[in-house]
Amino acid sequence: MRKALARLCQSAGLKVRSFASAREYLDAAVPESPACLVLDVRLPGLSGLDLQAELAARRVQTPIVFITGQGDIPTSVRAMKAGAVDFLTKPFRNKDLVAIIREALSKDVRLQSAQSERDVIQSRLDSLTPRERQVFDLVIKGLLNKQIAAELGASEQTIKVHRARVMEKMGLASVAELVQAAVKIGVLAP
Repeated sequence: MRKALARLCQSAGLKVRSFASAREYLDAAVPESPACLVLDVRLPGLSGLDLQAELAARRVQTPIVFITGQGDIPTSVRAMKAGAVDFLTKPFRNKDLVAIIREALSKDVRLQSAQSERDVIQSRLDSLTPRERQVFDLVIKGLLNKQIAAELGASEQTIKVHRARVMEKMGLASVAELVQAAVKIGVLAP
């Protein structure tokens, strides 16, 4: 089945790497993006669901498409709740699988793009001085310069300077953008 799926994907113009087991995959290098995993629920050693759980524990977000010959509703629900893109039971149509793989690859492109954006925001946040970080934290809470000055025991003019530096270092033009950036990296709840 693994060889047949590899040939199918290659014939559709997709780059393919196949692995004999979940352990073999875990021991290999992280795949280049965009990528997706096509996993059978039943694998030698770790099951497909076990591999999905292991990848989640490692914070690997590679999209997963499950296939199985012995699918049942609880297994498919478990896989989908854990983030699987789809769950196909054998026999399935080749064109359906290829379409789902393409969807998963598109999802991975979006995930990687969002992660890159979060990495840039985090890098900029890490470049702030401790005082600028304090100002950042109070600005995203909605405090005015006067309120921040009182909170930090500084003059309003000093806070304006720090706030301008925060905006410059973060590469943003408005408080709304600053709040959106904070939400994207989890510093502020949506």
